[in-house]
Amino acid sequence: MIDLLGDSVEFEVRRSSAASKPRIDVDIHGVTVVIPQNEDIQPSKILRENAAWVVDKQRSYEAYREQIPDRTFEVGESFPLLGKDRELVIESRTKNGVDEDTIRLRESAVKQSSVKQVLENFYRRQARDFFTNRIEQYAERMDVEYDKIEVRNQRTKWGSCSTTGTLGLNWRLLMAPPDVAEYVVIHELAHLREQNHTDEFWSYVEEYDSSYKEHNRWLKENSVQLIFTPDDL
Repeated sequence: MIDLLGDSVEFEVRRSSAASKPRIDVDIHGVTVVIPQNEDIQPSKILRENAAWVVDKQRSYEAYREQIPDRTFEVGESFPLLGKDRELVIESRTKNGVDEDTIRLRESAVKQSSVKQVLENFYRRQARDFFTNRIEQYAERMDVEYDKIEVRNQRTKWGSCSTTGTLGLNWRLLMAPPDVAEYVVIHELAHLREQNHTDEFWSYVEEYDSSYKEHNRWLKENSVQLIFTPDDL
């Protein structure tokens, strides 16, 4: 623990043989001072020299954490699906379903597992259907070919595109508005033409999503609302 500009800051110290110089890592989990394996450096000195930056970063992450939805996974709670809040219903039915205002989970599945797990499985199934449909549409329009689609449980990425043509997409995107989820599909398909974020890449994205900047900004500003549980962090 150290006092920085009036704030009490907890930190960890990690020695690294890969580090060529000291650095400070600040993320949602806390503050870490990384020091090269054989250097004799005081972590407190590094922290005080960078006090303003550390405190600002930590306050930003604390504010972010406070915005994480407090989900209880109970009947009657609202969950977003493609940008619209829907009431959670658990009832006797043959399979999970959704309508304009509700997400309806199969009671027998909930009894065998948990509301949280069944709801996550529901999102994943919806995500696969949504992504498959949109990828097939846009791949044809963009004249690109992909190998396969993977619905992933990524914590820090919305999407990815491998050099072999595998498209990985985060199921949590199904909580975002559909045009935002479509933007990520277009973004990853564009990487089949251009791996790097060059001007040519962004021009190509813009051909198929003229509002891509707005959609990208929405993800940056609202990503906390797509956190399913604090375990996602």
